[in-house]
Amino acid sequence: MTATHLATAQDTAHYASVNGLKMYYEIHGAGRPLVLVHGGGSTIHTSFGKILPMLAKTHQVIAVELQAHGHTSDRDAPETFEQDADDIAELLKQLNISGADVLGFSNGGNTAMRLAMRNPGRVRKLVLASAFYKRSGMYSWFWEGMQHAKLGNMPKVYQDEYLHITHSQTGLQRMHDLDAQRMQSFKDWKDEEIRSIQAPTLVIIGDQDVVTPEHAVEMYRLLPHGRLAMFPASHGSYMGEIMSPDPDSKVPELFVAMLEEYLAAPMPEAK
Repeated sequence: MTATHLATAQDTAHYASVNGLKMYYEIHGAGRPLVLVHGGGSTIHTSFGKILPMLAKTHQVIAVELQAHGHTSDRDAPETFEQDADDIAELLKQLNISGADVLGFSNGGNTAMRLAMRNPGRVRKLVLASAFYKRSGMYSWFWEGMQHAKLGNMPKVYQDEYLHITHSQTGLQRMHDLDAQRMQSFKDWKDEEIRSIQAPTLVIIGDQDVVTPEHAVEMYRLLPHGRLAMFPASHGSYMGEIMSPDPDSKVPELFVAMLEEYLAAPMPEAK
C-alpha cells in the first residue's frame, strides 16, 4: 500500500459503538448517502472494491462491515439478518442519516431488505443485488454444499482478505461458522414481508448467479415499487466482486451507470 493509499484509508475509516459491536465503516465522497452492505464472508473491499471509487464521485458512500466480518468485532450471539439490519440502522442514527439509498449484495441484500422492513425511515431507495428470500430461490447445489460447509472450501481470496485485516485464524473460523449456521438454519420469509417494502427497489441478478432468474422475477413482482435488471454474469461479477473471472471487464462501469440513473430518477408515487 502506498503512502497516498494509506492516508486515504486512514481518513475514511471509522468505528462506532453499535449494539455491543465495535463496528467499522468507511465514508467516501459527497452527495446523497449511499450505504453499501457486503456479502457473507466478505468485506467492503472484496464486495465493492471495484465500484466504490466510481460511486464516490457522485455519492457520500457509507460502506459498512457487519458482525465478525473484516474490521468489525464479534458478539456472543449468532448472526441474523435482523440484527445486522438493526446494527446498520443504529449506525445511521448515530450519523444522523435518514432516507439513505442502500445497496446490499448477496447476504447483504437480505440485510438490506430487513433494514427496509424494520426501519423504513432510514431507506429511500433499495438495490438488491443477488439476494433471495426463500430457499427455493437458490439452486439446490448451493444448499447441498452449505450443509457440509468447511473453512477449507471458503474461497482463498476471502480468507486472505480477512487474515490481512485481523491476523486471526480463530476469528476467520468463527466468521465462517457464523455465516454457515445462518444459511443452514434459514427459513423462508413470507411473500407479505416482501410486499411490505415501500421503498422503490431495484432487483439485480446475473443469469449465472446462485439465485435463480425465476426468483428474481418473483421478488420483482411482489415489490410495490419494484424494478428488475439481469446481466450476463455470475454472482457479483456484474459489479466487479473480487471473485469475478475477468478483472478487466467493462460491465461494472455499465452497472454503475445504470445504478446512478436509477437512483437519480424521481421517486414513484405511492400506491
